[in-house]
Amino acid sequence: MSRTTHAWRTTLVAGALAASLIAPAVPAAAADRPETGGDAIPAVGEGGDRIPALTDEHGRALTLRGWNVGDKAHSGDAALSGITEKHFRDMRAKGFNFARVLVFWDDLEPRPGQYSHSYLRKIERVLDWAGKHDVKVLIDAHQDVFGPAFGHRGVPAWATRTDGLPFTPHPDDWFSEYFEPAVQRAFTHLYEDEDLRRAQARMWRVLADRFEGHPAVLGYDPINEPMGELREGEDLATAARRIERDQITPMYNRVADAIRSVDKDNWIFVEPTPIVGEGVPTGLGRIDDPKIVYAPHFYNGAMEAGGDYDPGARWIENYEQAVTLYPKEYKVPVVVGEWGPLDNSRPNMNRFYREAMASLGRYSSGWAGWEWCYGGGYCAVDGTGAFRTNKELTAEPYAEAVAGTVRSAAYDPGAGVYRLSYDSAGRRGSRVTELALPPGDWRVTARGGALVLRPTPGRALVLAMPGTRVTVTVTRG
Repeated sequence: MSRTTHAWRTTLVAGALAASLIAPAVPAAAADRPETGGDAIPAVGEGGDRIPALTDEHGRALTLRGWNVGDKAHSGDAALSGITEKHFRDMRAKGFNFARVLVFWDDLEPRPGQYSHSYLRKIERVLDWAGKHDVKVLIDAHQDVFGPAFGHRGVPAWATRTDGLPFTPHPDDWFSEYFEPAVQRAFTHLYEDEDLRRAQARMWRVLADRFEGHPAVLGYDPINEPMGELREGEDLATAARRIERDQITPMYNRVADAIRSVDKDNWIFVEPTPIVGEGVPTGLGRIDDPKIVYAPHFYNGAMEAGGDYDPGARWIENYEQAVTLYPKEYKVPVVVGEWGPLDNSRPNMNRFYREAMASLGRYSSGWAGWEWCYGGGYCAVDGTGAFRTNKELTAEPYAEAVAGTVRSAAYDPGAGVYRLSYDSAGRRGSRVTELALPPGDWRVTARGGALVLRPTPGRALVLAMPGTRVTVTVTRG
């Protein structure tokens, strides 16, 4: 991902202030939540204003835990060469079951109407590796600063229209390039020009037609971090909600129609603008499709500039309050598509990860951290494959698929105990609940007419009698 410094934080100030004027106050209980997350967390899917759970073809409630996997450095004949089978083997070995895989429109369609079969084969090879190691994949049509016309990746240069407006690179603060006039105008043309609308829809129809039957594919993310053009006098929060309502929502409906012409089953993940990261509620409207997932990103401007976590700023609480409004209103599940700060060694980062993991567990069906790579910066692991500082806190026991109605689920990292309570499904549903276990010695027990099986390291299966209340406890040895 990689964010920015001064410009990003400055432009978000107005958005955060505006959001505070329209968002209700955070309940006092939010400030009193325990840091360790030891109390049981009500499961996604409970309550009158519940957020639905993501489900599989058997109706089981899914939890996705994983990482973004991408290769921005290579294109053309070398595209995706930075991704190997090792990425998926290592992720699964540490207990992760999900990858948000980056693909680029400029590589798929280098010239109008000419799709690269070589690139499609490269994507398929990556999906095959994921499937081999039982990692579910979200195919993400990634863009940064629109695309190669501005020195990045994403929308092809031939589909970039600027009306001659200026663009000045900001190599030390690349995210601020989104606010360059030429980039903003390019987004407007993508949303408004009929031929570009058709081109984007055709591109997605090609991708979905090729991969709709691949066993690793869970869904599609039509565009990474969509942005748009500010009008004179608009603050950032107001502009974001207008762009989301009037331009991005219709775009998602067009892309959804294109995907459904060839794929009726996989999920479609829709993102708001990244302004949501500062606690600004989205202006997205309804996407007319039965399998929509809300997929916001979870970034804080100060931490993306390398700063420490400030618990007193209540950023996590404000973000959670804002980001849950849309899925509650439209009754769609949530999967956070990107998150994770730049400098994980800061003094408060251990607390950040514990509080962030607890928060994500309260409202989402999962997440993909940024990113699975071997090195420094945002990388999850170092060159040896060992977790980088505090990243090990992302590896917890969790229920990958629950065959029934989840009542509560929580992990207490201090005690090393995960507890799951659910009402098992009736006879017509799948009876098998699947658990993922990170490396270590874990003891798994179940009560309520249930049997625990340990088929492979890092996995446990719970087979329950239909219609019973099941309690599963996973304890670190």
